[in-house]
Amino acid sequence: MQTVFHGPVYVVRDNIDTDQIIPAQYLNLVPTISEEYEKLGAYAMCGLPDLLYPDRFVEEGQLDSRYPIVVAGRNFGCGSSREHAPIALGSASTRIILAESFARIFFRNCVATGELYPCESLDRLCDILKTGDVVTVDLDASSVAVEATGKTYKFKDLGDVRPVVDAGGLFNFARQSGMISSA
Repeated sequence: MQTVFHGPVYVVRDNIDTDQIIPAQYLNLVPTISEEYEKLGAYAMCGLPDLLYPDRFVEEGQLDSRYPIVVAGRNFGCGSSREHAPIALGSASTRIILAESFARIFFRNCVATGELYPCESLDRLCDILKTGDVVTVDLDASSVAVEATGKTYKFKDLGDVRPVVDAGGLFNFARQSGMISSA
């Protein structure tokens, strides 16, 4: 199981809602159909305003983002309760969201789908980092190290959430732990 994630970050501010993460017009894509799951990644974060976020999260014509880690401010994933939001980010090859805080339903959808590790930072990293900065996130140490400065910041331990995301979501976790039959 991967415990360390390394790469450039994509930085957003406060109150990034699920419409910005995956606009409603793409909700007709069915994540359980592999071709449509892949397409969802191409549209991840395309609802962000271009003036505030001139760097695209997913480049035009691509299915995956070059940013495996998203850094956000407060209330990331607010708005409607669509599970397509964490699925789109996961489909775009993002694995970690480091936010100051999460909307409750978005946090739960990250865990239930197993797409993303929702890590609550203890510092306001969206004021410290900029898009493209390279970091290393260590889930075991609950820390993020910034390559350019050598500084390390902490985030809240994932606790009981981590094994569920490690398993690939709630249903996989339930099957692996014997809570439900795998037949």
